[in-house]
Amino acid sequence: MNSDFLVIGSGIAGLSFAIRAAEHGTVIVLTKGKALESNTTWAQGGISAVLPEGLREDGDTIASHVEDTLDAGAGLCDEQAVQTIVEEGAATIEELISCGVDFDKNGADFSLGKEGGHSHRRILHSKDTTGREIAESLLETARKHPNITLLEEHFAVDLITSGKLGMVSEDRILGAYVLDESTGDVNIFRSDRVVLATGGCGKVYLYTTNPDSATGDGLAMAWRAGARISNMEFVQFHPTCFFNPAATGAKARSFLVSEAVRGEGGILRDAEGREFMEKYDPRKSLAPRDIVARAIDHEIKKTGAQCVYLDVTHKPKGFMKERFPHIHKTLLEFGHDCEKAPIPVVPAAHYQCGGVVTDVNGKTDIRGLFAIGEVACTGLHGANRLASNSLLEGHVMARLALQEILRQYPFSKPTPDAPEVPAWEHGDTAPPDEMVVIYHNWDEIRRLMWDYVSIVRTTNRLERAAHRLINLRKEVRSFYWGHRITSDILELRNLVATATLVVDCAMRRKESRGIHYTLDYPEKDPKACVPTTLRRF
Repeated sequence: MNSDFLVIGSGIAGLSFAIRAAEHGTVIVLTKGKALESNTTWAQGGISAVLPEGLREDGDTIASHVEDTLDAGAGLCDEQAVQTIVEEGAATIEELISCGVDFDKNGADFSLGKEGGHSHRRILHSKDTTGREIAESLLETARKHPNITLLEEHFAVDLITSGKLGMVSEDRILGAYVLDESTGDVNIFRSDRVVLATGGCGKVYLYTTNPDSATGDGLAMAWRAGARISNMEFVQFHPTCFFNPAATGAKARSFLVSEAVRGEGGILRDAEGREFMEKYDPRKSLAPRDIVARAIDHEIKKTGAQCVYLDVTHKPKGFMKERFPHIHKTLLEFGHDCEKAPIPVVPAAHYQCGGVVTDVNGKTDIRGLFAIGEVACTGLHGANRLASNSLLEGHVMARLALQEILRQYPFSKPTPDAPEVPAWEHGDTAPPDEMVVIYHNWDEIRRLMWDYVSIVRTTNRLERAAHRLINLRKEVRSFYWGHRITSDILELRNLVATATLVVDCAMRRKESRGIHYTLDYPEKDPKACVPTTLRRF
């Protein structure tokens, strides 16, 4: 199949790009599983933006939002990228509203929330299902456009580049091999303008707030294609995920309780009911996520408790049901009434701050290949993402990426001749008994990452993880080349590649900064205030 634009991913970044690009040419959007299975859909808190005068909180400014972002990023942010993306906040909100997004209001004014690390109320939200509201509105807009073809259950296997096909003059994107999950066939999708919008890699950890689709697919594909990867040691752990002591499943343990709950007055307490965050940061429960997650981890290990507690019992009766209906309802389904008892919480893997190296326009090392949203590393987040900056980044990058693509690859300019792309060659069908190996390796990767490469790290743990990942990569490689591919095999292949990139970056950073904290190097090193960048040779 041929298209002017090929978009891989259906979250806020991918759909926002597709809607805009469809005004200039044909667009194919690929998504494994269903279109709404994305981190965007699962986002609860909201989207940060400094609105125009008269609509923003008194005293809030773009400079203040920039300062908060730089402070959270612990010295590793690209200041120009931060400035550019933050300045686009008001335009992003206006465009989302034009697509049908319904943000909460108090009368005629937007209801603005506050989250950890923010100095002002600047979080626009739709109750506590903001991401779903955005995703559904964008998806409805995209489905109506005649130039957009949305293909669900289509899993991108690998990027096709001229370099892989033997051309030495330049390495440029030619498209992707794609598995049709309904038939098992692998087809060629040709395009000279490919956009990765595949989200993050939370499923590389045992406990995560992410959907099952977050297996680092775009990151792994870009790495195999030759793009640089940066700052993968900075995987953000959300401090407050519901912990259900009556359940053993990871799903029950990792239901996200939005940071906005703390923004509305929720207080973190230990098992004895004591507020503890004042020992770690003057901002208490509204400190940035890296500080709060480490504090909770320390309290749990110090006391031997299974969790800490997020207390909202002091709020007026009915407040949680009105402001956070999804959280309130889900907790009740688990048998917990948060208006009567504090919510048991633990940290869980949440957001990938590093990714494919791009500029603020999403441009990668490979001509014609762009990466936007969580899969990209623009320098906005640095060593720790400021809450609710992710949806903002995804939408802004979609707009900037299209402008750059149209400038660099205008339709008026003839497309260079491309070599013939060979058809995909299938391996043998995997025997049912060997599928057990896939599931075992999947669980082993996620558990070793949780045990060895989690909130607090050591050199010894990282070396153990690296050693085991070497063997796992060999097993997965043998399985991948020896059998007919399935979505399970592809996800396992991408998980082990992503886990390796996280560990490689973590072993290179001999300091503690932002989300990356190691007991062997507990202090910041001014000489290490540079991105950790990996390149394949």
